[in-house]
Amino acid sequence: MPGGRLTQQDRQQIALGLAEGLAYAEIARGLDRPTSTITREVMRNGGPAGYRADLAHRA
Repeated sequence: MPGGRLTQQDRQQIALGLAEGLAYAEIARGLDRPTSTITREVMRNGGPAGYRADLAHRA
């Protein structure tokens, strides 16, 4: 779904990828999104160590 909003499932995949130590580019490829979208999402919602999908989705 490139170009659309991130879904709760997308955010859960981001959180899982971060927990597994994946790079933003690897997470982005898995979601078929630009790396910049993943980077922006993570930085706006707690950074790599504090990202939580449930809180990010409510924001």
